[in-house]
Amino acid sequence: MDHLQCKVFFGLVICLWTAKISQAYQTVENDLTDENSLASSYFFYQRPEYPRDCQEVQDHCSYTNTSGLYLIKPDGYPEPFEVYCENRQDSAGWTVIQRREEGIVYFDRNWTEYKLGFGFLATEFWLGNDKISCLTNQKKYELRIDITNSYGMSFYAIYNMFRISDEVSKYNLASLGEYSGNADTHITWCKINTGYENCTCQKSCENPHECLDTCDDEDICICPEDYYLMERLCVPRKQCGCHMFEGILIPEGGVHADSDCSRLAICRNGQLRWDETYECGNNEVCEIRNNIRQCYCKPGSIGDGADCITATDCSDLYDAGFTESGVYNIKPTSWLEEAFEVYCNMSDGGGWTVFQRRIDGSVDFYQNWTTYEIGFGSADHEMWLGNKKLYHLTKQKRYTLRVDLVNREGSPYYAKFNHFRIGNKDSKYQLLQLGDYSGTADTQSTPNGYALTYHLNQAFSLWDEDNDAGSSNCAEGNHSAWWYKNCDNSDLNSDYHAAWGSDASIEWYYLPGSNYNILYTEMSLRPF
Repeated sequence: MDHLQCKVFFGLVICLWTAKISQAYQTVENDLTDENSLASSYFFYQRPEYPRDCQEVQDHCSYTNTSGLYLIKPDGYPEPFEVYCENRQDSAGWTVIQRREEGIVYFDRNWTEYKLGFGFLATEFWLGNDKISCLTNQKKYELRIDITNSYGMSFYAIYNMFRISDEVSKYNLASLGEYSGNADTHITWCKINTGYENCTCQKSCENPHECLDTCDDEDICICPEDYYLMERLCVPRKQCGCHMFEGILIPEGGVHADSDCSRLAICRNGQLRWDETYECGNNEVCEIRNNIRQCYCKPGSIGDGADCITATDCSDLYDAGFTESGVYNIKPTSWLEEAFEVYCNMSDGGGWTVFQRRIDGSVDFYQNWTTYEIGFGSADHEMWLGNKKLYHLTKQKRYTLRVDLVNREGSPYYAKFNHFRIGNKDSKYQLLQLGDYSGTADTQSTPNGYALTYHLNQAFSLWDEDNDAGSSNCAEGNHSAWWYKNCDNSDLNSDYHAAWGSDASIEWYYLPGSNYNILYTEMSLRPF
């Protein structure tokens, strides 16, 4: 009964309504004349059969006025076993099947342990479902439950026809009969560590020096002395936590830093302890999250707040448990400037660092060399990450390039190249490697990935930095920027839905359905 104080006496006692159960006792083994072989807590009897319950112990034995341990053997049970027989002043012969007193026995047990029984019959125990089943199926039994709360108040409940089934039926509570007693009022709904009163100074962990209730309140469940209300539970004072000078309550075992995170308060056993060496590192920020102020990793950094490192790409973030697609900060290993924002696509195995996206034509992609070098647009919408960043990204690891495309008819396709790398500024951010192709973005009649492999080893070319292999300025003619050769088999940075046709629109030659005026593009990287 989880609503009771742990220190209560909780005993379930069974007796026969018409003939009360009495105490059992132990047979004498070997030499019946050896009086020393009889333990003082057992009583000798001379009948050949064992009593079936504590009521029959009282009927069959002498000296049965004392509560204690006795042997019984219910019908159907293979061997006799010990039980605790309770003899009260008003009645005797109660067979105790369960008792809780001080929490010395662990009751969170498995099926087998509850089947066989556990604990100590003289203190805390569960008799065992097998034994209780045999007991309650041989006669009509009365169940009595005695309860004492944390204030010493005693209550009882009696059910006049208690029976459980066997193991096949999962020891089903088959019958209870009619109820009598006084345990069906206030204590049945007071939670653990609470009592029932109408005049008390109820204190809370948040306001330990103020009373929440007065003697004018109606009868309620309240916390006893030295217990405090925490949310809806009563807990000892030390479990409340610690109060800081700012009026902040730190839970037991919790932490909270001062205003500039130069010290960290730790709550242990209801007392504050200060770590004077506490400080935030370069990748950390002092702020409040979830009502706790301390050093936290900056967005995109990985760690526990005490030691944070910046992710080098979205794969690092995914491996660290950041599995939601969105905007994060990364810093490639050779990047000497501040960390920068990228969009991490966590689909298809996660960890894809997006460096180009076209969605609706809201961003003008006809930009100059400097703008393409730095990057433009918004990480979570239309964007070009920047050639300088892309170089440092592809320099640190071997990357797979994924190109996602939706043609003008709305059909999705993709292309993957398993070793994508570009050169530095001196090489004009040359397309150095692509690797092997896989995907659905080419028709069967064309070489795999030819829409992009055609541009391999070409420098990045723009209207103000003509690096293509042709005689004309492909970037100017296509209103775009790309790794042009003479001029292109693909161009994902051209005008969105260009009115003048395929030569100046987003295109990917050999794309099934339609290879120009493409509706959606996304280019992303993940370590191979």
